Amino acid sequence: MSLHKSTWTPKLRAFLFASTVCIAGSMLAAPAAADDIYDRCLEDSDGTNTAWSACGGDYLDRLDGQLNDTWQQVFPELTPEGRTLLRTEQRAWNAFKEGSCLYYGNGDYGREGQVLHFPICQGQIIEQRIEYLNQLGDFASPREE
Repeated sequence: MSLHKSTWTPKLRAFLFASTVCIAGSMLAAPAAADDIYDRCLEDSDGTNTAWSACGGDYLDRLDGQLNDTWQQVFPELTPEGRTLLRTEQRAWNAFKEGSCLYYGNGDYGREGQVLHFPICQGQIIEQRIEYLNQLGDFASPREE
């Protein structure tokens, strides 16, 4: 069976369109939950953009701390060559992270994009890196002295 667009039935097209609209709508309706502390911060805030921005900043600071802690646990366990490679990789990842999610901060999504969606987007990237480093640590060869 070919999945070429010209062979799609009207029902399949309608299903794909409806699915896309539902998924996109759910993604835009509300930002994904970051963590319980972030959620409580938003709930307890006065609802201003300044307060929400502070909640997002605190959330990203917590994740940066977790990332640094994970790095400190994994990095020393690698071989010298592994440490060199991971250091190079981390520099590239840092550049990627700093250049990510910028579309939320440019104003096209309004202040909600800047104070709610931007920190969650960046947080997801940091969380993925933490998970990657943890997995790397699970499989790391003991370092050579």
